Amino acid sequence: MISENQIEEKVEELLEELTLEEKFKLMVGFFRFQTNTIPRLGIKTFKVTDGPLGISQHSSMLRKNTKFPAGINLAASWNRELAYECGEAIGREARAINRLCVLGPGINIGRTPLNGRTFEYYSEDPHLTKEIAIPFVKGIQSQRVAACPKHYVANNQETNRRTIDVQIDERALQEIYLRAFNDTVEEADPWTIMSSYNLINGEYVHGSYKLLKETLMDKWGFNGFVMTDWWATQNWGVTQPTTEEAIKAGLTLEMPVPILYDKEILLEKLNKGKYTEKEVNNLIRRLLRVYVQVGMFENEKDLPIGERNSKRHQELARKMAEEGIVLLKNEKQLLPLNIDEINTIAVLGPNVKRKFGKILLGGAAAVTPPYEITPLKGLKEKCKEKVRIIKDASKADVVLLFMGLNHDSNKKLTSDKITKDKPEYGKESEVVDRTEFGLPTAQVELIKKILEINPNTIVVLNNANPISMEEWIENAHTILEVWYPGMEGGRAIANVLFGDVNPSGKLPWTFPKQLKDSPAHKSTKTFPGENLKVFYEEGIYVGYRYFEKENIEPLFPFGFGLSYTTFEITNAISDKNKLISKEDSLTITTEIANIGERAGNEVVQVYSEAPAKAIDRPLKELVGFEKVFLKKGEKKSVEIQIKAKDLAFYDTKKAEWSIEKGKHILHIGNSSTNISEKIEVDYKQK
Repeated sequence: MISENQIEEKVEELLEELTLEEKFKLMVGFFRFQTNTIPRLGIKTFKVTDGPLGISQHSSMLRKNTKFPAGINLAASWNRELAYECGEAIGREARAINRLCVLGPGINIGRTPLNGRTFEYYSEDPHLTKEIAIPFVKGIQSQRVAACPKHYVANNQETNRRTIDVQIDERALQEIYLRAFNDTVEEADPWTIMSSYNLINGEYVHGSYKLLKETLMDKWGFNGFVMTDWWATQNWGVTQPTTEEAIKAGLTLEMPVPILYDKEILLEKLNKGKYTEKEVNNLIRRLLRVYVQVGMFENEKDLPIGERNSKRHQELARKMAEEGIVLLKNEKQLLPLNIDEINTIAVLGPNVKRKFGKILLGGAAAVTPPYEITPLKGLKEKCKEKVRIIKDASKADVVLLFMGLNHDSNKKLTSDKITKDKPEYGKESEVVDRTEFGLPTAQVELIKKILEINPNTIVVLNNANPISMEEWIENAHTILEVWYPGMEGGRAIANVLFGDVNPSGKLPWTFPKQLKDSPAHKSTKTFPGENLKVFYEEGIYVGYRYFEKENIEPLFPFGFGLSYTTFEITNAISDKNKLISKEDSLTITTEIANIGERAGNEVVQVYSEAPAKAIDRPLKELVGFEKVFLKKGEKKSVEIQIKAKDLAFYDTKKAEWSIEKGKHILHIGNSSTNISEKIEVDYKQK
C-alpha cells in the first residue's frame, strides 16, 4: 500500500491536470455500475458492484459468484473474525472480476419487523451493528477494494423509500441510527459511503449540509467520497436539493446518470456564482484519493490477486451459516439428532428444495452461485444410507419441517402430500415491506397439522425478520432459525441438526410476541407513515431498549440462543474501578465453564446501566461481547474491553457525547435478559 504522502501527491498532480469539463464528467456515473474515464490521465472506469452477501450477478456481467449467508445471519454469529473473513473474501471476489468497490455493508438499524431488506442488515442494536461492520469493511479494503457502508441514514423501511420523510429527534438520530456509521467511519476508514433515498426532517441526505459536511466529514473525519443510491436524485414528486446544495453538502458522485450534476446545469450555476470551482475540487480530491487507494494507477502485478468461487470461500460460507444458526427451542432435547438411532426422517415444507440464489431475487443484494445446497440435498448427503428420508410424517421417527419466508411475492409452492394447501411465501425483499407479521396462513396450518400428527417435529425457519409464532409455538418443542444461510446452507443446517456443529448463534433482534409490542407499530404514523412522513416517536427506545422500559415480555429476547451444552459465567472482575475520560477504557475478565456434555461456543455479553439518571436512559445497553470456544469440561478466562465512549449518551444541549458521573453497572450474561454477574464502575471525569 502506498503512503499517505504518496496518495496526496498523486491526487494533487491529477487535480492540476484535470479540466473543468473533465471534473464534471467524473462527478456522474456512466452506465449502471461504472464511472466515466479520462484516458489521457490514466483514469480508468471505477466499476462498482452490489455485494453485501457476495458479488451480485446483475452487476458483474452475469457471473455466478460465491453466495455468502445473509447479513442478518452474519450478525447472529456475533463473530468479528468471521465478519473480517467474509469481507476479505468478498474483496477477493470483487478483484477477480475487476470491480473496485463493493456496495456494502448495509448497516441500517432494524426498527420494524416488516422491513423488506432486513436480511441485508445486521441488528436492532448499533453496538452489535458496528462491531460486525468494522471488521467487514476492513476485510474488503484489505484487498484494495473500496467498501461502501449504506444507506446513510435511517433507511429503515421500503414503503415509499424514495419519498418518505423520517421525522426524528436529534438524540435518537445520533444514538441509534448514526452511531454505527460514526464508529465504522472512525475505526474502519471506509473509502466510500452511499446516501439513502429517504429524507431526514425535511431534507434529502444527498443535499444535507448538516449530515454530510458537518457530521460525516468534519466531525467524524470521513476522507472518502459520498455517492447517491441509484436514481435517488430523480424527481419522485418531492422537492430535490439544488445542484449547488448537493455540491456544498459534499456529494461527489451521482449514480447512475447525471440529473443534479448534468454538465450544462453545473456550468450554468458555476457561472452564476452558485458555487465555486474550489468546492468542486474538494469533491474531486475525495474521488481521486479513492482511485489511488484502490490502485488504479499501479501495475496490476503489484495489487492483490482476485479469487472467485474457490473452495475456501465455499467453506467460509458454510462456516458462517453454521455459526449464525440460532437454536430457539429444544424443550424435549430432540436435538441433536443421533444418526445411529433414527431410521426414518420426514422432510417436509415449502423450503425443502427452495433455492434463493437467482438474479435479482430479493433485489440488489441477490447473488447467483455456481451451485446451491438445499436443505433436502444437505440432508441426503448427511444421511446417505444410514437414515431413510420419507414424506409421511405419521411414519417418521422425526419430522423436519422447513418453513419461513422468501424473496418472491405471490409465489405458491406445493408443500407435500399431507395437505392440499399450497403455502404462500411472505416476501422479504427490496422495494416492498411485509404486510403481515406471521407466516402465511397455509404455512401456519401446515405446522399445526404436522405437530398433531407427529410431536417429534423440528420447525426450521428461514427468514430474516422476527415473525409471529403464537398460533403454534406452544406445541412446537424444537425450533431452529437459519436466516437465509447462503449457497452451503443445506450442509450447514444438516451439520447443526445432527450435532456435528453445536449451534452458537444469538439473536440480533428482539422477537416480539405480537406486532403491536414493537415500538414502531403504535399507529400508522409510526409505520409506514402518513402523508409521506413517518414519525419515530419511540426515540431511542428501539428493540430491547423499549421492551425493557415498558416491561413487555418478548417471545425471544435480544442476544438469546441455546446450545447443546451448558455454560456457566462466574467471577467477573474489572482491571479498573473508575474511568476518567471518554478516551478511557477498561477490561472485564470473567470465567466461563462448559459444564455440559459437548464442546461449543458461547457469547459473553456486557450491558451497561447508567447511574441514577438526570436524563432518560435505557435500563441496559450492549457495550461489549466476546465469543469463546470451550471443550467439554473446559474453563477459560475471557477478556472483554469496554470503551468509556460506549457508555455515553448524546447531549443535545451541548451537541456532543457525554457520560454521566457516578456508578455505572456492567451486567454480564449470555443474553439481554439472562445476567450472571454485575460490576460497578465509577465515572469521574477530570
